Amino acid sequence: MVAPSEDMTVFVVSDGTGDTGSAAVRAAMIQFRNRWRLRVFRDARTISEVRRVIAQAEEVGALVVFSLVEGEVVEALNREAEERGVVVVDLLGPLIRKVAQRLHVEPRHHPGLLHGFSDDYFDRVEAVEFAVRHDDGANLKTLHEADIVLTGVSRTSKTPLSMYLAQRGYKTGNVPLIPGLDPQKELLELDPRRVFGLTVDPATLLSVRTARLRSMRAPSSTAYTDPDQVMLELDRARRLFQQQGWRMIDVSGRAVEENASKIIDAHAEAFGPTNR
Repeated sequence: MVAPSEDMTVFVVSDGTGDTGSAAVRAAMIQFRNRWRLRVFRDARTISEVRRVIAQAEEVGALVVFSLVEGEVVEALNREAEERGVVVVDLLGPLIRKVAQRLHVEPRHHPGLLHGFSDDYFDRVEAVEFAVRHDDGANLKTLHEADIVLTGVSRTSKTPLSMYLAQRGYKTGNVPLIPGLDPQKELLELDPRRVFGLTVDPATLLSVRTARLRSMRAPSSTAYTDPDQVMLELDRARRLFQQQGWRMIDVSGRAVEENASKIIDAHAEAFGPTNR
């Protein structure tokens, strides 16, 4: 075996990203003044791969720190290290064994779980993409694919709610109710259990709309902020919600999270709970 160099070399061997092992090594090496080098071997999931790592460790006199969970791969690494006189440290094995003893269950021994991408992750990504494509009445032809659809007059928090629900995994679209125009037929044809009508206190809506116009440097005195017109819009919206059998959600003075929770609870009542 080649004699170790003056500087210490540490190999981190992982069946995932190697972040866990790297962080542990850095935390330990802070305690020493010696110079050291770190090399990370990621996605090491086969016996041949870990054997090659141990052979390289022997050549440079490296300490090997590993965070592997697959039994046969761990056994091969330990056996190869013993034969070559390489010092190894098992980061996860002792902890996993203690947890298994405490819970009286067998661990899954599945590599890469910490940083893996689950089906749930991809469902959420798909839901966010859906919400972006179906924001503010866009792509009505595919609105029927939504889990949840929000509707209401302008400035009733439809978009923020849609995006929050999407991040929870619900494919959400939102459709505005526009004064002087009939609601879109694609909206009216939806399963009423999937549609939620958003309403708000008139004074709050007036304040939000006025601030919106001010931020756009537009004239503040328009039908958009006329109190009588606002009341008329809200009354028409409420009547539509009742006629269609849509669940009404008053967003006045409530955080997005609170309003979303109400919608999710109502959706669960109608369709059953999900694991989102």
